[in-house]
Amino acid sequence: MDSSELDYNLPEERIARFPSRRRDACKLLAYSRRTGEIAHAKFADLPDILEKPHNFFRNSASVLKARIFARKPTGGEVECLLLSPLDGGREWLCMLKPGRRLPAGSRFGIDGVFSAEVLSKDAEGNAAVRFDTFGNGGVIEMSERVGVVPLPPYIARDQKSPDYDRDFDNEYYQTVYADPSKRVAAAAPTAGLHFTAELDERLRARGHSFHSLTLHVGLGTFRPMKTERVEDFQIHSEIYEIPAETLSAMGDASRPKLAVGTTSLRAMEDYWRKNGAPPRDCARSVADSAKIFVYPPQRILSADALVTNFHLPRSSLMCLVAAFLSPGNADGVKMLKDLYRIAIDKKYDFYSYGDAMLIL
Repeated sequence: MDSSELDYNLPEERIARFPSRRRDACKLLAYSRRTGEIAHAKFADLPDILEKPHNFFRNSASVLKARIFARKPTGGEVECLLLSPLDGGREWLCMLKPGRRLPAGSRFGIDGVFSAEVLSKDAEGNAAVRFDTFGNGGVIEMSERVGVVPLPPYIARDQKSPDYDRDFDNEYYQTVYADPSKRVAAAAPTAGLHFTAELDERLRARGHSFHSLTLHVGLGTFRPMKTERVEDFQIHSEIYEIPAETLSAMGDASRPKLAVGTTSLRAMEDYWRKNGAPPRDCARSVADSAKIFVYPPQRILSADALVTNFHLPRSSLMCLVAAFLSPGNADGVKMLKDLYRIAIDKKYDFYSYGDAMLIL
């Protein structure tokens, strides 16, 4: 498949810069694969749309406040983005700006908060950095105090500005069910941003149940395809953890399985393809790494329904959703772009803070 087939035209005004003030007040496009029917609703209408109880699977990863603005001893500005821990929590793999001006041996920090030293650079320009937090907790605790969530560039927020509302994005770019002990995500599992505690209660009252897993969402989720052919794209790898209880629910054939977001679906599908259908009763949790790349005409084996946002052109996420739309057929991308055109005409908002789509 030519990767240009994943292009589409999105008016600038359809890129969401801010979320709905009430999370579940966003628009929801519901599409039935069985009938081809399209309905337009609010996310809060989800209990009325789902005709039978489902097992929901949600990524409980918490977004690390990974973007830290610091200075070199000379006064020059440094932007440090925490990617993943390397050694006991003191050393981290980081993305640094301006990277070329920060070779091994360079130092930066915030007075009274932390000091950091660049230890080495890898082939992609990312840096191994050792942090000293002066005995005031670890790197994660430090980032919680002074960092900001790493918003994608299309949200167009000046996070260095003294007028930037740090608390707003730190709250809204996080699911209400995020596990604070799982601060492992460099980006939010955005399909989950639409849930509220009240909506969860209404869904449970209708017989639905929720099951958590954790996929360590990396910045690779935003990486566009630069290969001419989709099949030649080298996708990123992401760690995931699935508790025993969630594996048991994945093996429950008595009710439909609904994946909340592409991150949940990626973890579920990776496990399913490696291990086959999970047993009904699982005694052990699973930890693994997903490098799975799903695109049409592949079939999704692990889920019967999907909640997702509207994704960037030429992204692996579009491929995954397209494969879910039309299992075993090559026309999923066309179907997805048709749905996107309808959403644009109906003034749906796109991307991380945008509206949602339900595929049944």
